[in-house]
Amino acid sequence: MKTVTANLPDIAETLNGRFSSSHGEVAWGRLGAGSPVVLLHGTPFSSLVWRETAEALSARHTVYLWDMPGYGLSEKHGGQDVSLPAQQRVLTELLEHWGLEAPAVVAHDIGGAVALRAALLGGVRYRRLALADVVALQPWGSPFYRLVQEHSAVLGALPPQMHEAAVGAYIDDGVHHGLRAGLREALVRPWTGAEGQAAFYRQIAQADQRHTAEFEDRLGDLSMPVAVVWGAEDEWIPAERGEALAARIPGAEFHLLPDAGHLVQEDAPGRLAALLSAFLAD
Repeated sequence: MKTVTANLPDIAETLNGRFSSSHGEVAWGRLGAGSPVVLLHGTPFSSLVWRETAEALSARHTVYLWDMPGYGLSEKHGGQDVSLPAQQRVLTELLEHWGLEAPAVVAHDIGGAVALRAALLGGVRYRRLALADVVALQPWGSPFYRLVQEHSAVLGALPPQMHEAAVGAYIDDGVHHGLRAGLREALVRPWTGAEGQAAFYRQIAQADQRHTAEFEDRLGDLSMPVAVVWGAEDEWIPAERGEALAARIPGAEFHLLPDAGHLVQEDAPGRLAALLSAFLAD
């Protein structure tokens, strides 16, 4: 795979806020000015994957970034609840903390499940909702993801070097063109060390498809403008699943990005930013 050189910002400088949520301390940050847009990352990622999108959107919006509890720069600890319902509660707490009543939301992967749960089960209002290669319709999870779910106790005991290699290979599989220089290491780093390794297997072990099944039959209740965006080469969640999701949401737009995999933020950053900028325009 081809590796592209890129200068990575220090995400710690952007995520300089701290919030004591019900499920651990959350690292968050904001940039830009204008109508609010909240970005939700997926697994096994962090808000780092939104860096280019956030910069592009910040020209017209106040962009809010946060690492979910158990991910990235946010708190990780034994016994932590990092399930979808837990992340939904934290999102709701953050929106209240930020004083946002109906922001626009852009979500990727399990961030989509969190955003949909908050809207359909928690009554949270959004001005607009963009869903990129999201976890929503059953069945979900890549083959590796399902393997870890079935054997999390065994895999959690892997020697650190083997674990790090497995996480790196998993992340590599999420892109179509290869990760930019330094990004792979930055995405793997939060999952290393005793704390990070335990957190990696914890978040997959707690993933439960019943937590998306709870809202599947209510997708038709979404009343805000919705855009569904998908990488045509997504090997984790096929594009057909994205089309099916859009078909269940009244008036939803569906955008297929050719030559892009699951991590569309990396495979098609310019096209994604342009699409989102047009969709989120006031």
